Amino acid sequence: MTIDSHQHFWSYDKAEYPWIPEGTPLHRDWLPEDLSALQKPLGVDGSVAVQARQTVEESRWLLTLADHDPRIKAVVGWADLRSEAIEEQLAELAKHPRFRGVRHVVQDETDDRFMQGAGFRRGIRALQTHGLTYDILIQAKQLPSAIELVREFPEQPFVLDHIAKPEIKAAVIEPWKSQIRELAKSPNLMCKVSGLVTEADQKNWKAADLQPYLDVVFECFGPERLMWGSDWPVCLLAASYERVYQVVADYSGQLSATERAAIFGGNCARFYGIE
Repeated sequence: MTIDSHQHFWSYDKAEYPWIPEGTPLHRDWLPEDLSALQKPLGVDGSVAVQARQTVEESRWLLTLADHDPRIKAVVGWADLRSEAIEEQLAELAKHPRFRGVRHVVQDETDDRFMQGAGFRRGIRALQTHGLTYDILIQAKQLPSAIELVREFPEQPFVLDHIAKPEIKAAVIEPWKSQIRELAKSPNLMCKVSGLVTEADQKNWKAADLQPYLDVVFECFGPERLMWGSDWPVCLLAASYERVYQVVADYSGQLSATERAAIFGGNCARFYGIE
C-alpha cells in the first residue's frame, strides 16, 4: 500500500486560517476529492490527514471527513496538550479508530524551549496512555529541544515533520546536519521526507538543491525510519503533487523494492497503525 504520510484539508476561511497567504494556490478550499484526483494516477492508495488549525473542532471535522472517505487512512489532529482537560480531549478523540496522533505547531512558538514546559510534557505523557503518536513540527533552531524531548520519553512514538525545516534556500547545512544526526540516535523517532520544496527557492528550486538534505536524513534514519509525505496542498506554493512525489521516488531509485515500499507506505502504516 502506498500512503502519503502528510497532507492537509481545509474549507477556507480567512479568520480560521490566517497563515494562508492570499493570492496563492492555497487560498481556496482543498478537500478529499481534490487529493484523490492527484493520487490515483500515481498509485497512491490514501493518506494521513494532519491538522492545519489548533482547535479540537478541526480534529473532529477531519474525523468526519475520514468517516466518508476510506482513502483517509489516519488523522493527526490537535488537542491542547497543556490543558488540564487533556485526558478528556484525548479520550473523546481516540474513540475514533482513525485518530492516530496529535500535533502542535511548535514552529510558531516564540520560546525555543516550548516543548520543555511542564504542561506540554504532561500532555505528551497523556498520549502514551491512549496509544497515540506525536508529530514534531519545528524549525531547525528548535532541534536541541526536540533532542531532549524524544530522549525524555523513550516509549513515546515520535515523527519529525518536514525534516525540521532546514534553510534549503540559503544552502545552510550546519548545525542542522549535526543535530539531525544526534536526534536520529533515538530509536523512538521516525522522520517524514516532506516539506522540502517550500523551504527551497520556491520558484527556482532544482532536485540538486534538495539532495544534500536528503543525503543526511537517508543516512541518519535509513529506509526503515523514513516516510514520504507530500505536505499537499502547502507544497503547491513550490511544486505540483506529482513533482513532490517524483523527487523522492527518483532519489530512492537506488534502493531495493522492499526499502522503497517501506518509505512510500510501509513505515507510515506501521507508525500510525494503519491496516
